Amino acid sequence: MGDAEEEVGQTKGRRPGRRALLIGGAVAAVGTAALARDELSRLWWRLPGVERPRTPGAVDFRGAAWVAASSANYRRADRPDDYAIDRVVIHVTQGSYGSAVKAFEDPAHQAAAHYIVRKDGHITQMIRELDVAFHAGNREYNERSVGIEHEGFVERASSFTDAMYAASARLTAEICGRYGIPVDRKHVIGHVEVPGTDHTDPGRYWDWDRYMALVRRAHRTQV
Repeated sequence: MGDAEEEVGQTKGRRPGRRALLIGGAVAAVGTAALARDELSRLWWRLPGVERPRTPGAVDFRGAAWVAASSANYRRADRPDDYAIDRVVIHVTQGSYGSAVKAFEDPAHQAAAHYIVRKDGHITQMIRELDVAFHAGNREYNERSVGIEHEGFVERASSFTDAMYAASARLTAEICGRYGIPVDRKHVIGHVEVPGTDHTDPGRYWDWDRYMALVRRAHRTQV
């Protein structure tokens, strides 16, 4: 038996001393306090009188139209103060613009993205960026990302129009600039790339090279 094993053997069965209990309790208390501080830092805005003021109909992207999603399809938050935003997730609606809006307004749908980009380039915001939208199918990614839906179908190349690419690129570029998100494929991702998802969007017809070039160009003009 080595020295360490012997020491363990000698102490086995002994009750820990009062000092050890005090130290252990202090460590546990510190750990609990740290967890509590972390939780409070994320929930402080829910306390009476400290919630961030909200202006009805306000949008984060100038030019977007506001249509409110059901409150059942997102979680109120105070991002990026409580959750850092470091991703943009690209989605495809698998349906029309109207059907996507209707779904996001439906509390039974249990999912919604922050934005919808229509084929003609019109942008609708349904959830504020400071809130956590249920769009990625992964809680961590929901908390750290902004979700953008695009009208159309993953198996129809015609869904992705010039106007859609241009408008979406400007939106993504502004989001990246606002939160200091790198403009690259590690941080601008498709829904299919979210861990644990069973979605395939934006699909094989989404032109990532073209899209990222447009995002980078738009981002440069904003800097």
